Amino acid sequence: MEFLKRAYSRVVHLIHELAKFGTIGGIAFFVDMGATNLFRFGFGWGPLISAVLATCISATFAYIGNRYWTFRDREQSGLAREYALFFLLNGIGLLIALICIGFTTYTLGLQDPLSYNIAKIVGVAFGTLFRFWSYKRWVFLAPEDPPVEPATGLPEAVSPRR
Repeated sequence: MEFLKRAYSRVVHLIHELAKFGTIGGIAFFVDMGATNLFRFGFGWGPLISAVLATCISATFAYIGNRYWTFRDREQSGLAREYALFFLLNGIGLLIALICIGFTTYTLGLQDPLSYNIAKIVGVAFGTLFRFWSYKRWVFLAPEDPPVEPATGLPEAVSPRR
């Protein structure tokens, strides 16, 4: 029975984290898409530089939101370390989006706003899957779980000090 309670608690916690991550991500997505379209079609900048600059802006917002709201209960391993890893992993997520944009723009030759935005959305979706997994794995670390007994899955009994 204890195993089911722990499993349920973990699932509920994951759902809450996903909801918060999705909220921050949704806001960051609108910041990203707005800035990208402003840079690309308002200022006439190139498709890739527009995406890079907009992602830098939205990633800064996302870091702050995820650090201080989504993953606030996780260990804080140092702002510089977290921020550097966060932006490295965002760079990989950005690369995924740039591949989609570059393929659409340069390989398929589609230059219109609709094609650009569809490519951007597809790239952001794939990048988001990577980012959620990687943030949990390397940036916002889980607090140390107590050791468990392999046979029962329950925390090990603490031996009394002598």
